[in-house]
Amino acid sequence: MQKTILVTGSTDGIGLETARMLLSLGHNVLLHGRSPAKLEKVERTLSTLQDGGRVESYVSDLSRVADVEALAKCVTEKHEKFDVLINNAGVFKTPDPITQDGLDVRFVVNTIAPYLLTQRLMPLLGASGRVINLSSAAQSPVDPEALVGRVRLSDSAAYAQSKLALTMWSRYMALSIKDDGPAIIAVNPRSMLGSKMVKEAYGVAGGDLRIGAEILTRVALSDEFATASGQYFDNDIGQFTSPHPDALNPQKCEEIVRVIEAVLAETTQ
Repeated sequence: MQKTILVTGSTDGIGLETARMLLSLGHNVLLHGRSPAKLEKVERTLSTLQDGGRVESYVSDLSRVADVEALAKCVTEKHEKFDVLINNAGVFKTPDPITQDGLDVRFVVNTIAPYLLTQRLMPLLGASGRVINLSSAAQSPVDPEALVGRVRLSDSAAYAQSKLALTMWSRYMALSIKDDGPAIIAVNPRSMLGSKMVKEAYGVAGGDLRIGAEILTRVALSDEFATASGQYFDNDIGQFTSPHPDALNPQKCEEIVRVIEAVLAETTQ
């Protein structure tokens, strides 16, 4: 059955490969990117691959909460429902890690933006939908003071903490909504794939991006993941496994969600 799937950060890397793969299978793909020119170029390229599906484009800077709200509004205005949200967009290293709101851009893009986008689009996904959150093998305990922008971290520390925070709210939200909303699944698509982020962060070419695209496509479409809400899939070992212990601690997960909600309340005043 043809599905409609939103892939954030789909102008390069794993996101682009996933969009290409889904479109080649005949699904409708909602592209997202920060650069209008880059997004237009990708849409033109992918439009030649259409096999019954269609392509739409949405411009949004996920480091800005107002842009996340606007993205959700645009999607809601164009669609009464859609099937899968893949929160793929991510940041590791940037020349200017502090946003205009005084927050660490890694936490905003990797943790807070996907949380807000998921909340806003959940009514369109319904109980049969899926939310796929790109986690990482890099997960380390989250400092709430860093999450709210009061503590500055190194690139690697901010990235690892933001990915654990994403994994924590994924499990918390999944357990909270149970069968009343979409399946929410955190996925490590495979370590050290050849994305721009990996090349900039580590100076290596990295592995085949199609490895990441294949697992994201599988999680989006396969029946084996229909009842996997709240779980963590590690593609380094090719199976479900336990994430960092903090993601299995209900109290710690609830604390992270409270901090995210507090940040959103302050930035949307």
